[in-house]
Amino acid sequence: MVSVVEVLCLLLVAVLWGCTNPFLKRGTEGIEHVKKDSKLLHFLAEVKFLFLNIKYLIPFLLNQSGSLVYYFTLAATDLSLAVPVANSLTFLFTMLTGKLLGEEFGGKRAVGGMVLTMVGITLCIVSSIGETENKGQQNGTKVSP
Repeated sequence: MVSVVEVLCLLLVAVLWGCTNPFLKRGTEGIEHVKKDSKLLHFLAEVKFLFLNIKYLIPFLLNQSGSLVYYFTLAATDLSLAVPVANSLTFLFTMLTGKLLGEEFGGKRAVGGMVLTMVGITLCIVSSIGETENKGQQNGTKVSP
């Protein structure tokens, strides 16, 4: 049964993932200047660059907190609802946040894709709610909204 809390948790996950993606991209600016002789030292220097960079670290931690919320939400939510809702809304929040930060948007096709994504998410949620109500009626139990 999908509840309002589960939908809100998935929305929170999408916000945490999507809104942090453009900031993660900006936080990695300059990593291409990190140079070391061996592959291991180069890797360690890049890790050091990222984790000492506050512009990267804060969005990374927020993004990972979204992953924790997602993990716990999966325990209670139908997988066939959670995955498409979280991933498609993440895409939308990434595009919107990028636009607010001045990145290229993608034009009319991007807007059309966002509209179709929202229609698809709405259908997923409505069908999941409908299935829950039908199961409750078949079992003779009352399902509250």
